[in-house]
Amino acid sequence: MHSEEVLDIFRKTGALLEGHFILTSGAHSPNYFQCAKVLQYPNYAQILCGEIGLHFAAHKIHAVVAPAVGGIIVGHEVARTLNARCIFAERENGLMQLRRGFEIHRDENVLVVEDVVTTGGSVKEVVQLCRDRDANVIGVGYIVDRSNGTVGFGVPKFSLLSMDVKKYDPSDCPLCREGRLPAVKPGSRSLKS
Repeated sequence: MHSEEVLDIFRKTGALLEGHFILTSGAHSPNYFQCAKVLQYPNYAQILCGEIGLHFAAHKIHAVVAPAVGGIIVGHEVARTLNARCIFAERENGLMQLRRGFEIHRDENVLVVEDVVTTGGSVKEVVQLCRDRDANVIGVGYIVDRSNGTVGFGVPKFSLLSMDVKKYDPSDCPLCREGRLPAVKPGSRSLKS
């Protein structure tokens, strides 16, 4: 699947937003990829996430692990493609944790997935969570790479779309200085557990 095909799906579903956004990392940006607007359509979820699964299909993946909330549907669809378990980690007391009886076993091959990566913070936490349980992290897959390939995880990575989207430190944000739009935070990091 080519980048332009992925962007076309985001445009068709109204998921490529323009304005003044506060990213999960705290940085400000004039663009936001709202993957939930794409993933609400099962056919698009299957197409996009299936591509991630196919990329890692040569490995015997036992479990696909995703950070909640954005990665849950991605994890489920990738796991379906790979015929693997799907589990997700949730933030509890500021840290990614396994809850709901989910387990990762020693020597299991796991694939970590996410919808959008900017700094990779949540994904890095999930990778470490898997390593702490002596699992084999085979790779990381995600739909959108907002870092344009600059974020690393110490394992092979794969994204469907890689872009260098402008982001600004909040103290030096031209969008704030211009004052034309209030900054909004459309992500899920602020959800309460």
